[in-house]
Amino acid sequence: MDVTRLAARDAAQAARLLSDVRAARLTGQRPRLAPRPVIDQSWDRMLRSGVDPDHGVRTGLLTNEELERRRETSRLRHVLPVLRQGLLSVADTAQHIMLVADENGMVLWREGSTRVLRRADRFGIEPGADWAEEVVGTNGLGTPAVARRPVQVFASEHFVRSLATWTCTGAPILDPRDGRLIGVVDVSGPLETVHPATLAWVDSVAKLAEARLRERHHQSLERLRAVAAPVLARLVGRAMAVDRDGWTAAVTGLPYTNRVALPKSLSPGHHWLPALGLCAVEPLAGGWLIRAAAEPEPRGAARIVLDLRRPRRSSVAVSGPAGSWTHELSPRHAELLYLLALHPAGRSAAGLADDVFGDPARTVTVRAEMSRMRRYLGEFLDHRPYRFSEDAEVTVVLPDDPRDLLPHSTAPTVARERGAGAGERPAGDAQ
Repeated sequence: MDVTRLAARDAAQAARLLSDVRAARLTGQRPRLAPRPVIDQSWDRMLRSGVDPDHGVRTGLLTNEELERRRETSRLRHVLPVLRQGLLSVADTAQHIMLVADENGMVLWREGSTRVLRRADRFGIEPGADWAEEVVGTNGLGTPAVARRPVQVFASEHFVRSLATWTCTGAPILDPRDGRLIGVVDVSGPLETVHPATLAWVDSVAKLAEARLRERHHQSLERLRAVAAPVLARLVGRAMAVDRDGWTAAVTGLPYTNRVALPKSLSPGHHWLPALGLCAVEPLAGGWLIRAAAEPEPRGAARIVLDLRRPRRSSVAVSGPAGSWTHELSPRHAELLYLLALHPAGRSAAGLADDVFGDPARTVTVRAEMSRMRRYLGEFLDHRPYRFSEDAEVTVVLPDDPRDLLPHSTAPTVARERGAGAGERPAGDAQ
């Protein structure tokens, strides 16, 4: 069913049709027209999580202080001019509003048509509100964050009944450095304002925002490189300059890597880093100077916890004699580490390619991703075959409902494993 084209011709008729489809789906009947897959999958998540389709969507608001803190720390603040330029002039003319939410679904900014803003107030669509999918059901802010793709939600495609007079179109904004979700931009308005081109329009502006973030990143590394160059020139041994997030600006005595994993709260002094061992860390303007020490790296048993409970925030945590650290994973790295946990004896590149793509010939992509993972897992990840090191105890923490396991993954092996049990289990027991 091409909802947007039908709605563009007759919004009222499309809304009535979708209302019938939604009613049948929620009562367990077979609708005469199937909902779009992205909407059907979202409805399925809502039914499993127990969201009430008849409750209101108003949520408690963040305090003004917390809202300002989130705005000031969000990377989305750097792309607001791009979003405003690309969306607001058209949105105001078309009787829409622009919404910008962080990766957790919290609305940080809201601008646009005054008339539509007043109408949005009645739904609780305002700065500081929580519009995560698991809180207010299928919607144009929360659903794109889960689906990791642009989504238009029209009328009764919203899971909660009170939003049936509304249409919203959102696109995720990903960190161009590592693919992590940093927020969602959405254009919303009354259902009669729906247009078939809105989805492509919002997505293109989100891509422009990502390009602006990429440009800022390159500029900041250039500035750090200029500061670090004379310092590194005077040093003997292995050293590197990285920004506050571990992205590499310059190296000496070391092979170049894009990024090193840093502890969340790094401070000057001696620290053990996964890719380098024991290091001396000193502040630089805009980053850190890291000098690899000559002492042997601490060895011993370590515990690795692969946490896959949250679809958008998978992570790996390592604890051992040298300390503890946690690294947030991209969807692909979460997928690969889960597959390694399923096969403690190890997998070849061809085996992993078959697990992920259903094509054992796609080894180049697998080797590239495994190389990137070794930059932060270091000695805890062996190769030939690829596996977790033998002296590491690996635990996988799965979502409560196995159908929520890596929901973005299309890997054949992961799809089969979605039928597995839930809870926390040792590696090799995840089946």
